Amino acid sequence: QVQLVESGGGLVQAGGSLRLSCAASGTVFSFNYMGWYRQAPGKQRELVAAITSGGKTNYADSVKGRFTISRDTAAKNTVYLQMNSLKPEDTAVYYCKGTNGGSVSSSFAYWGQGTQVTVSS
Repeated sequence: QVQLVESGGGLVQAGGSLRLSCAASGTVFSFNYMGWYRQAPGKQRELVAAITSGGKTNYADSVKGRFTISRDTAAKNTVYLQMNSLKPEDTAVYYCKGTNGGSVSSSFAYWGQGTQVTVSS
């Protein structure tokens, strides 16, 4: 059974930093795509950042220059999200996703349980 487990969320003041981690277990295959999504209260879940098995990345415009996604070089199904210069509008539940579909948005995917990030002003 494939499981993705996130960690690293918490409460931080505006301008601060957090690092999220996501580790997948139960599979010997490396996901083609891994990504971080977030969902704020009353809003739809949105893609924050994604990374391919080859290390190619893409980011939502709202986080470019502030967030960095990376994958562990040894444990390929472990992904990180370094979040700097956090803003109150970054407050959300952050979810990790892994998929071998054609893109990070593939519906055939595995999701973590989510980790809360709260940024106070």
